[in-house]
Amino acid sequence: MRAGLALPALASLRLTPAAAQSAGAPQPHHGLSLFGDLKYGADFQHFDYADPDALKGGMVKYAAIGTFDTLNPFQLRGVKAVGAGELFDFLMARSGDEPDSEYGLVAESVVIAEDRSWVQYNLRSAARFHDGSPITPADVIWTFDTLKSKGDPHYQLYYADVLKAEAVGERGVKFSFRSGDNRELPSIVGELPVLPQSYWATRDFAATSLAPPLGSGPYKVDAVDAGRSITYRRVADYWAKDLPVNRGRYNFEVMRYDYYRDTGIALEAFKAGEYDLRVENVAKNWAIGYDSPALKEGLIKKEEIPNKVPQGMQAFGYNLRRPLFQDARVRQALGYLFDFEWTNKVLFYGAYTRTNSYFSNSDLASSGLPSAEERAILEKFKGEIPDSVFTEVYEPPKTDGSGNIRENLRSALELLQAAGWTVKGGRLVNARGDPFAFEFLLAQPEFERIVLPFAQNLKRLGVSVDVRTIDPAQYENRMQNFDYDMATVLFPESLSPGNEQREYWSSVAADAPGSNNLLGIKSKAVDALVDLIVSAPDRASLVTRVHALDRVLLHNYYVIPSWHLTYFRVASWNKFDRPKISAPYELALDTWWIDPARAKDVEERKSATHKQ
Repeated sequence: MRAGLALPALASLRLTPAAAQSAGAPQPHHGLSLFGDLKYGADFQHFDYADPDALKGGMVKYAAIGTFDTLNPFQLRGVKAVGAGELFDFLMARSGDEPDSEYGLVAESVVIAEDRSWVQYNLRSAARFHDGSPITPADVIWTFDTLKSKGDPHYQLYYADVLKAEAVGERGVKFSFRSGDNRELPSIVGELPVLPQSYWATRDFAATSLAPPLGSGPYKVDAVDAGRSITYRRVADYWAKDLPVNRGRYNFEVMRYDYYRDTGIALEAFKAGEYDLRVENVAKNWAIGYDSPALKEGLIKKEEIPNKVPQGMQAFGYNLRRPLFQDARVRQALGYLFDFEWTNKVLFYGAYTRTNSYFSNSDLASSGLPSAEERAILEKFKGEIPDSVFTEVYEPPKTDGSGNIRENLRSALELLQAAGWTVKGGRLVNARGDPFAFEFLLAQPEFERIVLPFAQNLKRLGVSVDVRTIDPAQYENRMQNFDYDMATVLFPESLSPGNEQREYWSSVAADAPGSNNLLGIKSKAVDALVDLIVSAPDRASLVTRVHALDRVLLHNYYVIPSWHLTYFRVASWNKFDRPKISAPYELALDTWWIDPARAKDVEERKSATHKQ
């Protein structure tokens, strides 16, 4: 299931509770949990990690990188404006302190068929779009149909097993499923945003546009400076502001995103006080990049906030559509030439842990050799998956961190020679004399310092690598069309993997431009393992099936794993407060607020510093 989205709820045939019970009909619920009980009861007032007494008001400024040319975040074309998702409400809202639970937002309740062949959501009568018009079942049905037919291609995959949506009574929407085997489908439908059918009746949904769209969420577009900045203002009469899922959230009156050419410039702008808060993902920046008078004087605050967020897989990804990378021995060989230990020590100040699973930082990560339950699954695919899955524990190649990788070079060369490559005249060539050469595509200049040492190690084996950094818009376009050889890739994961795995790994997604199968994986075994995950009947079987998939992905060497953290790194100008309880599964910046007295002090001291 996609992290950060929401879930639905509905009442079946408009029966009263007493009549429904007597007829044996399934009962409506205020929320859904994929496996297990809900933390919050039907009478809950707010999430524990949100403070209902949080102050409202003030302006927060963030940074974004690159540019944007559309305010519609639901279709493929264009570069989406950061923050546009705040314009829209979803059927359900996800809890940040539970692994797989959602509670009613646009939907008041949810009813699931006993055989799980359908789910029905009852919409709140108070739900409104920003123009005051009611949110109706027709809007929900239109949104579902439009996202599947005209939206970003991932919606087609995500909702592939949802056959249809239809109105039931005055406020109900019923979604019918291909089968009842997919436990996640009710939750997936709950993640549906709700868009106004009447607004889009006279507009092209698939076109890029900077016209602020009509939404129903906590914020509206306040100002747009095309490609340079976008400002959102909190909706004063937001229909859902007092719902339990929203109390203590959306506290900033105004949110502004200023766009910068690259992250280096953005960091300097932060230190100069041009914006207020940033989440840091570069270890060198965190270690030494914030040194400034403002940090020493306490005007800038640095926090490391622990989390339990599954880290998924960040890696150097091969494009398997390229003949050069279709031999697993080649892919395995190149992994020996990325010296993580040296990189972590010299470039990252020892901050990171090496990633060795597609589901890192969670119980879903495989370890050791397969258990008996995992073997029972994997043995069905013998001959289709690497034999090493059964006999070897996957570990990325290691070094001593000194920069001397002679042993790794030898191991890499042996694999390359077995795959038909030899070194002649200082160049690695195949039997036809074709050189081993490829392009490593980047969108962030700061990654060059990581990739260039890797390229130098490859050069020692006669491999030619062109490290090319392009602007973010061009990069996004090329990645959406799979026009790359090697690039940095990220596959985020939740604690409840499901249908989104088809988008990451399935053969169908490999041929769909804009899908998240960036690697181009086409494997019947992987397809079958993904189907098993989607149909997992309980948490124990889900974990076992994810372990099996994890092993097959790892032993095929589709990527060179990178690194991960187990905490958020947040730098801010010291004018924010946040709840005493943190959400373990998300940063939840929407629960933070501005302290007016501290904000005034910061601005006065900042101004005095600039005058000196």
